[in-house]
Amino acid sequence: MDRQYGETVVSTRIRLARNLEGYPFPSRLKSEKQAKEIIRLVSSALSRLDEFKLYYMDNISREQSVCLMENHLISPNLINNKRFSAALINREENVSVMINEEDHLREQCIVRGLDLRLAYETMSEIDNRIAGSMKFAYDERLGFLTACPTNLGTGLRASVMMFLPATTINGVINKAIKHIRNLGLTVRGVYGEGSGAEGYMYQISNEVTLGVTEEEILARVREVVDTVCEIEQLERKKLLSGADALDIKDECMRSYGILTNCAKISASEFVKLAANVKLGACLGHLPIRDVSAIDELSVKLSPSNITAAAGRQLSPSERDAYRAQVCVKTFRNMCGGN
Repeated sequence: MDRQYGETVVSTRIRLARNLEGYPFPSRLKSEKQAKEIIRLVSSALSRLDEFKLYYMDNISREQSVCLMENHLISPNLINNKRFSAALINREENVSVMINEEDHLREQCIVRGLDLRLAYETMSEIDNRIAGSMKFAYDERLGFLTACPTNLGTGLRASVMMFLPATTINGVINKAIKHIRNLGLTVRGVYGEGSGAEGYMYQISNEVTLGVTEEEILARVREVVDTVCEIEQLERKKLLSGADALDIKDECMRSYGILTNCAKISASEFVKLAANVKLGACLGHLPIRDVSAIDELSVKLSPSNITAAAGRQLSPSERDAYRAQVCVKTFRNMCGGN
């Protein structure tokens, strides 16, 4: 992957929405017996493909479920429907199958960087394995039948997580979002629909699933991502040559200074400062070669992941202190110990 994509595209996600024939949609699923039967059928189908761990949402703690969500392995909707829901997650934790969310199945694969083809082929193999063991709800005219009409047809959502600081800072993000929507795609925040664009992070995904093929969806998303990458690169050049260039550099360097010398830091402040440091690296102000390490650290230092690492409940102040210790050490190492 060239530098343009490596410093702008964070990850790629392919998600398939499926329902099983003969069962009510999850919103109308009132029988716990039927819910458990769906979970058993899907778990059995995948047991021969890879090593998946089964999580019953009503059997795990709130902290553990939030941890899975912060790692983008499950959705908030799955947690809210915990009585009937479950998730199957593979050993590498890049593939998850949510059961009885909005649809019976939400199958997803997340890969690092921009690789729509790899994510799609991985997900298709899993989808085919499930389809070989049970029958999906399907209509010859409408395609796969889903709880929400916007998922009818292929049931495919191809999403790319992008880091767009310059586009945001220079005030062209709203224009870019409007252009993206005119092309039939949508823009969301870090955790999907209804979430904010924390740390200059945006999800770009297809909105139309009916009347188009999977290949057409992948091609359209790739085309838009290419365009957005070009826009971001152009706006970054403006940050280097504009009247505010020194102010931008100063903010990036000050953010690095705080992250390498703090005694405590909240999650929200960390996200903001880490984004500034990542921007500083992209602009050449900081000698950090692999900016993806910052993205990985952002997930690692989320509240629930810190609690999981500590192995016990921590107070907000203890979490902030732990976060500071890790980020001081990590960011100093990223810049060669300086």
